[in-house]
Amino acid sequence: MCGIFGVVGKQKNAAKVVIEGLKKLEYRGYDSWGIAVKNNGKLTRERHIGKIGGAETRLPDSNIGLGHTRWATHGGVTEGNAHPHLDCSGTLCLVHNGIVENFLSLKEKLASHKFESETDTEVALHLVEKLHQKADLFAALRQAYNQVTGMNAFIVFSSQKDELAAVKNGSPLIVGVGRDVNYISSDVWALMPHTNKVIFLEDGQMVKLSNDSVMMIDAKTGKTLKPKITTLNWKNQQSKLGKFHHYMEKEIYDQPKVLDNLALLSETTLKQIAGIIAKAPKTMFLGCGTASYAAKFGEYLLNFRGFEAEGIVGTEFAKNIPLLNKRQCFIMLSQSGETIDVVQAVDTVKQHGIKIIGLTNVLGSTLYRKSDLKVLLQAGQEVAVASTKAFTAKLAILIQLAYQLDGRLKVGKELINQASAAVTEIITGPVRKQIKFLSKILKDSADMFAVGRGLSYPIAMEASIKVKEVSYIHAEAYPGGELKHGPIALIDKGTPCIVLVPSDATYTDMISAAHEMKARGGLIIGIGTKNDAVFDHFLPVPDLKEATAIPMTTIVQLLAYDLAVDRGLNPDKPRNLAKSVTVK
Repeated sequence: MCGIFGVVGKQKNAAKVVIEGLKKLEYRGYDSWGIAVKNNGKLTRERHIGKIGGAETRLPDSNIGLGHTRWATHGGVTEGNAHPHLDCSGTLCLVHNGIVENFLSLKEKLASHKFESETDTEVALHLVEKLHQKADLFAALRQAYNQVTGMNAFIVFSSQKDELAAVKNGSPLIVGVGRDVNYISSDVWALMPHTNKVIFLEDGQMVKLSNDSVMMIDAKTGKTLKPKITTLNWKNQQSKLGKFHHYMEKEIYDQPKVLDNLALLSETTLKQIAGIIAKAPKTMFLGCGTASYAAKFGEYLLNFRGFEAEGIVGTEFAKNIPLLNKRQCFIMLSQSGETIDVVQAVDTVKQHGIKIIGLTNVLGSTLYRKSDLKVLLQAGQEVAVASTKAFTAKLAILIQLAYQLDGRLKVGKELINQASAAVTEIITGPVRKQIKFLSKILKDSADMFAVGRGLSYPIAMEASIKVKEVSYIHAEAYPGGELKHGPIALIDKGTPCIVLVPSDATYTDMISAAHEMKARGGLIIGIGTKNDAVFDHFLPVPDLKEATAIPMTTIVQLLAYDLAVDRGLNPDKPRNLAKSVTVK
């Protein structure tokens, strides 16, 4: 969620480097930002509410700087609550990602200190300040870290030295190793313009950075550790808008290329995963938000093939813990690979001796590193907060996995190729114009419903969340057969109802559901392979068996995007939301 970027080097351009680093982290979601540098033995900072946009910093020349983008947890969105925070003397500066769970009890012990914000972060800073009276800054940070509870990452520096000290537990931190300069960030994407040599900090590790050295220790024991430098074999392929108006639009249009790449996914990896599933008494798919709908899709794919499976919402994983046994199969899904509830579930599952299969979009992410088998989504950087191409990438991988279980992987791969062609036709053909026309009709709606059955139900849930998060129209998803059990009471004249109708066993029942909603005055929007008189509007997709879900998803993504634009909203940065949820 919050973004962190710091640099210590020889050149005096720290403020500029930091602000550019923060701009690379904007996609994570935030509501305020700030930067601090050291100049002539003093700390100078600037803090702002709102977005960075094209802002430039006027901070003085410095060789060391630290910046932060904040997503509010403790305390409202104010300049005073924005990071970086300074201690009572103005000689220490600290930024923080996470939550200090015991901040109230710690604050009581720090009553003599001057608090200028409502944040738990400032409590941690004053704790470091107090401990720094009797220890050097690195040791003080270590002592403070061992007194706080919760999942946190802290970075601190002093006006007295050209060093950054950092520690993490749960929240990601990555060191970028340069020549006469070192960097630290909460996200590897921000380091890419500077270096391809990185150190992924593990939980409980501390690091001290100067311009020419990296020193690492175990925060609990104090034992010196040898940093493991990873050389990333990628080029600086940070996403750029190009001809598109928004990243969400660009990322939807990226999908044919992503699908084409995934149709070439290694057969060896799919066979390995299929072998684990075949031997397991049950397979669990776990994800949060959009990834949880992909998890539900995986559940349906396997259940229909006779394999017991369950799609789990990561935030509700606790109910499954008493049922864990080492014969189970766990497939974890996360675009960022840093989603805190997914990462915690990984740790719990591994404690039970269960191997982890990770599907993530970010090489080197926590999920990637902790997984026993890993599959990259190969979607490229996803900047818009609302995930699009990473979601369809998950569907493509899960469909191929299902066909591998059937012994028909070649058929599954061909379906993904056909889905790619179908998406290309949607974004370039007449359906795209239909979606834009439909958006104009729906943009002032107060409520919307999306219904599907079987494999289409998770797609209905995806339609609902996309409309909600970027257009702010209230949207709900239901299984088609559940309407008569209560929700149909909400259908009124003109209520938009998205009905997903693929040519599978659910077709007749879904047409019946459409008639039920139409009889109550609903405006019926059919998305499927065959038109029907019950539809007020119809958006066609080809019959691609299970892969029909992919072009159907593209249509609802485009509709959500158009609704946001037509309502004068920025679909890339929905209010109150963050790209990577790294706090509980």
